[in-house]
Amino acid sequence: MLKLTDDGAKITLQGQPQALDNGLFWFGAALLVGAVAVALAMSLLPVRWSIGALALLIIGSFFFNRQRQQRKKAMTGVINSGILWVRAGELVHDNQGKRTSIQLADGHKISLIGDQLEIVDVDAKRKYHISGFDNIREATAAKAILQGQALTKRHVTIKMSND
Repeated sequence: MLKLTDDGAKITLQGQPQALDNGLFWFGAALLVGAVAVALAMSLLPVRWSIGALALLIIGSFFFNRQRQQRKKAMTGVINSGILWVRAGELVHDNQGKRTSIQLADGHKISLIGDQLEIVDVDAKRKYHISGFDNIREATAAKAILQGQALTKRHVTIKMSND
């Protein structure tokens, strides 16, 4: 939903929040069970077996953290739900009370891809991908406001007839 303000617009994005990665969840759960098994192995098994079990747990934790960081890096800059406050050269993303202010630099380029916006930097590297607009008009308005174009409100009077 697009609502014009004095210095820009307020847009409610209707996209779904990113789905959790079930594979990463189950891998983390397996690590937790593995940690309990290592603790049990350290008390029941010989020292060499215990050290081997602990080494496997450490290697598993390393891979888990690497996957988690890769996922976090891939999701950086993806905006598809919440409220977007758009002003010339700036947007503020309010997602369930967590506000992120984004200042656009002079070299940033804003592209309209269908009903989605993509903001790239000078090196053509994607900085932000914004989706979840109700329609293409909202995305076009957001792009125009970010580029500094002024939008005006049209006041329409609605008359009811008594027929």
